[in-house]
Amino acid sequence: MRLYSGSSTNFIDDSVHNRIADKLRDAYFVTYRREASPSEVNSWRNSLRAVSQVFDKAGLNDQGVLLEYELPLTSKRLDCLITGRNEMLHDNAVIIELKQWDRCDEGDGDRIVTFVGQADRDVLHPSIQVGQYKMYLEDGHTVFHEEKDPVALKACSYLHNYSFIANDPILASKFESALIEFPLFSSDDVDKLTDYLRPELSRGQRMQALGRILESKYRPSKKLLDLVGRLLEGRPEYVLLDGQLVAFDRVLTEAKQAHKDKQKATIVMRGGPGTGTSVVALNLLSALSRTGLNTHYVTGSKAFHEPLRRIVGRRASQQVKYFNSYTDASANDVDVMICDEAHRIREHSHTRYTPRSQRSLKLQIQELFDASKVGVFFVDDNQVVRPGEIGSAKLILNRAKQSKCRVFEYKLEAQFRCSGSDGFINWVNNTLEIERTANVLWNLNDKFDFRIVESPEELEKLIKKRIQAGATGRLTAGFCWPWSDPEPSGSLVSDVTIGEYVRPWNAKSSAGRLVREVPPENLWAHDARGSDQIGCIYTAQGFEFDYVGVIFGADLVYRHGIGWVGDKTKSFDTVVKRSGEHFVDLVKNTYRVLLTRGIKGCFVYFVDKETEGFFRSRTEIEGAGANRDVAVKTPRDSSLQEQMQML
Repeated sequence: MRLYSGSSTNFIDDSVHNRIADKLRDAYFVTYRREASPSEVNSWRNSLRAVSQVFDKAGLNDQGVLLEYELPLTSKRLDCLITGRNEMLHDNAVIIELKQWDRCDEGDGDRIVTFVGQADRDVLHPSIQVGQYKMYLEDGHTVFHEEKDPVALKACSYLHNYSFIANDPILASKFESALIEFPLFSSDDVDKLTDYLRPELSRGQRMQALGRILESKYRPSKKLLDLVGRLLEGRPEYVLLDGQLVAFDRVLTEAKQAHKDKQKATIVMRGGPGTGTSVVALNLLSALSRTGLNTHYVTGSKAFHEPLRRIVGRRASQQVKYFNSYTDASANDVDVMICDEAHRIREHSHTRYTPRSQRSLKLQIQELFDASKVGVFFVDDNQVVRPGEIGSAKLILNRAKQSKCRVFEYKLEAQFRCSGSDGFINWVNNTLEIERTANVLWNLNDKFDFRIVESPEELEKLIKKRIQAGATGRLTAGFCWPWSDPEPSGSLVSDVTIGEYVRPWNAKSSAGRLVREVPPENLWAHDARGSDQIGCIYTAQGFEFDYVGVIFGADLVYRHGIGWVGDKTKSFDTVVKRSGEHFVDLVKNTYRVLLTRGIKGCFVYFVDKETEGFFRSRTEIEGAGANRDVAVKTPRDSSLQEQMQML
């Protein structure tokens, strides 16, 4: 999708006569069914006039021009792409990222500068930003990698209001390699920019290269697919066992078969916490990519999505998507779509921020089915923690049958969390009355270290002690306290308050610039600085740690003779509070997820003492276990006696 395409002659003429911004505004409305913001229109007017003058000065009057070209399966758009031929008559293209900046400050990290405008914010350095766009196009479009004579692609940035100053942070040594590969031109560099463009594009032949780009297909290059495979292959944490390997082989078989006979296939894999669903998913991404199949790993969790993109690297990250990435995808664009945490699939891909005119009635699950030849869905119906998450196994199977897919269903059971203990997961399910299981009592001498502690201070001390010893660990809590925006300084507000104990939540995704001591939300789970904040369900879900600390809030309490009771007045999750009769079930699922994040241990502090007493009544001490401080056993209640008699 693009908002403008044509010859450089027409583009220059539209800019000279001040028509270009109006044309883009009209095309924007037709495409997105909403008005472009005044600031964006003003940006088009100023930036495109500036770059058109460069084209005119360079004598580029017979080239092709694309404006606001959307990268496939993303919401990102290139500002400008100009095409032509060099002296050897080889088709070339240059991406030009346009900025209206007039200054910037130093930013944290190797790829960041701080844009100075109405509000300071951390952004990618322009050379790194445009370099990513170049890699995305080269790896994802057939015209740049698969044809016998691919279009050669270069990229640069033009800051037409910017004048460099002494010790300019935008020219810092940490950006040296990016600046060499993807040059940055200021308002004083018009001659340098024309000298950069002329050799690549001087033999224009107008629409020759442009037409090839517009007609090309989106498909990752074999080189990229092989890269993803090698990044994940052979990692010891990705070894598959027993039923995992059976399910893995089924997917490989169906992927090959669907490629041959053109019939879609759906594989549903049910698995609770610790059954290795993500391990199987990443093995599939690796193995299928190595075969040359266009394979996407898709999730609804930003907290899990962003760290995974860091693992596979910037270049390979275009194969890691969100569930709502396929609204404009073509039929069968993706050979194999691996949907991890499929229970987080929503009814529709739009959000409450999407303008009404742009909303589609098409179901998100149908978008996923339409875009893929083979769909692999990892689902746990008991991990739904928000209203609107509808990706149940039943929904997926019904949609597969309606789509005339070959259907396969597996249940992953081997435990790779909670010290390999099926029992702890089952005990949590039983205690929260999510599912009746045989594990009514938990033996506190089990190798999985479960403890109920007397204070949040003790909880934090236990977790930090294990972190200092080299283990991974995080503190989490039910959503029972407000979640404030950061202070203007970038420091976090200590919202979680229990007596004299005060701590901040992890940073919000919209937090903006943060102090150095605070990681962004998507890094909280694995950045060492995250141990000083408390994570909520939306940050912790999908991750595992050696040890997890849980503050069990008062939004869910146990009352003798009644059972589990939800208290909306103690919840600050506005979305879950609006879920009506589903509130209790969603909060139960929340605590189930939090309690099962640990591989070696789980420590819990209960705000409500009657609820603590109920949990203690479901524990016992048997055998000569490790030397630990264990909870004192309290008398068993009548509901426990009844369950014991039934088993």
